[in-house]
Amino acid sequence: MAQIVEPGSCEYLGTTLETRLQICGRVVATVEGRRIEADLPGRQGRLLFVYLVCNRLREAGRDELTDALWAEPPAAADSALSALVSRLRRIVPIEGRSELRLVLPRDAFVDYEAAEEAVHRAESAVRLGAWADAWGPSRVALHTATRGFLPGEDAPWIEERSRRLEDVRLRALECVAAAGVGLGGAELDSALRAGRALVELAPFRESGQRLLMRALAAEGNPAEAIAVYDALRVLLREELGTAPARQTQDLHRTLLSP
Repeated sequence: MAQIVEPGSCEYLGTTLETRLQICGRVVATVEGRRIEADLPGRQGRLLFVYLVCNRLREAGRDELTDALWAEPPAAADSALSALVSRLRRIVPIEGRSELRLVLPRDAFVDYEAAEEAVHRAESAVRLGAWADAWGPSRVALHTATRGFLPGEDAPWIEERSRRLEDVRLRALECVAAAGVGLGGAELDSALRAGRALVELAPFRESGQRLLMRALAAEGNPAEAIAVYDALRVLLREELGTAPARQTQDLHRTLLSP
C-alpha cells in the first residue's frame, strides 16, 4: 500500500517529516518534524525568522534584513546580523550570504498563507451561494487572523502584514455571517456574532452592516435590523456627510415592507 503524505509535510527516507509554521499570534514552528521556536536566538532571532518565512519565495539582502530588525540600526549592525544569521542557520536551512533565503519544503504549511488562501475559497463559495462550502474555510481564516501578527512588535513591515491580516479577519467575518444567514437554523447565532463584530470593528463597512441587518431579520427581529440602519444613517451623515449606499437603502426598504 502506498504511503499517504499529508499536506504540510515532506517525505524523507520513507519518513513523513512535518513542517508547520504558526506566525500569527505566538510563534510556533515545527520544521521537518522538530519543534524549533524555543531555539530561536531571542527576540531579534524570532523577528528574523518570521521575516524570512514571510519572504521565503525570494532572496532578501542584508540591508533589507537590517531595516526589518532595527528601527535605528546599531553601530555594529552588520556584525549583529551576521551573528543572528549564523545562529539561525544551525536551526533552519538558509541559503546565500549577501542575499538570504529560508529554504522550506515545497508543501510547508504557514498559517498566514493558509488564512489568505482560505478566505479566498470562502469568498468564492459565498459568491456561488454554496454556504456549506464557505463555512469551513471562513472559520479557518477567522481563527488564524484573530490571533494577529506579531502582537506587541512594531516595525513598518509588521504593520503592513498586520493590516493585511486584519483585512483577512474582516473578510472572514463577512463570510461567516453570509454563510450563517444562508444556512439558517443554529448557524444564525454565528451570523449574528460575526455581524456585530463587523459593525464594531469596521462601522463604515456597509457590507458588514447589511449582513447584520440580514441576520437580525432572519432571526425574526426586523425592528432591530431597522435600528441598525438608522444608526448607520446617522453615523454616515454626521461623520462623512453622506447617506447609505443604494444596496443598503434597498435592504432597508425591504425590511419596511409589510
